[in-house]
This record gives sequence, C-alpha cells and structure tokens, in this order.
Amino acid sequence: MTAAILPLVAGPAPVQPSGRPVQPHALRAPDTPLGRARLARGWSQIKVVRALLLLAEHWGWDIAAENSLKVFISRWENDTHRPGQTYQVLLCAIFRATPDELGFTRPASATTLIERVAALESVIEGLTGRLGEVAA
Repeated sequence: MTAAILPLVAGPAPVQPSGRPVQPHALRAPDTPLGRARLARGWSQIKVVRALLLLAEHWGWDIAAENSLKVFISRWENDTHRPGQTYQVLLCAIFRATPDELGFTRPASATTLIERVAALESVIEGLTGRLGEVAA
C-alpha cells in the first residue's frame, strides 16, 4: 500500500530557477563568497558550525565552542570579520573550495582606517553638538 502525500494548499509549490520547489523557510545568506558557498550546498549556518566542529575534532584541532562559532559564521559571511588561518583551512575543507573561491585572498571589504577614523570623528562632533544643546 502506497501512502499519498496530499498538499495542504491547492496548486503547485513555488519553484526555484533550478526547478526544485522552494522551502517555506528558504535559506538566506549575504551576497559574499562565503555566504554563496553555504547556499550552494543548501546548508544552514548551524550545519556549517557542526561541520567545522566535526572536522576539527577529526583532525585533533582546538576551535571555539558551538555558540561562538555561530557568531563567527555570521561575522565572516557579512564580511565584518575575517576568519583566522585555522578557520580558513577548515572552511576550505568543508566547502571543498580554494581560499580565493571563499574570498579569503581578496582585500577585506571594510573601509580603510582613514575612512573609519573620519566617520568616528563625525559621530563625535555630532554628539558634542548635541551635548552643547542639552547643556544650554
């Protein structure tokens, strides 16, 4: 006896360009090399964390705990931080990609130090002006 799967709603499921149905809670990632690599595998961030933990354990390497890795993955995917050499090796291994493919060999997208200092100076000037208004 074969069980039939009946849809809860009428009509076909929405379809991706690849022809596969779209999951209701589709995966998302920043448009960065690391984010695209994760999506190409259909992995969630937690799956990346678990793969890192398993590979590091297999190799006998010490890495951060699961909770910290969740934060690291987000920062690395959003290009706000760069993974260190240990994590670059692990990420290249789990994604079967080169450092260049994961964006590790290109310059960081963060603004230059001069631009960051100028932005901070602007914030300080604005806050100083507001303090003057409040004090008056």
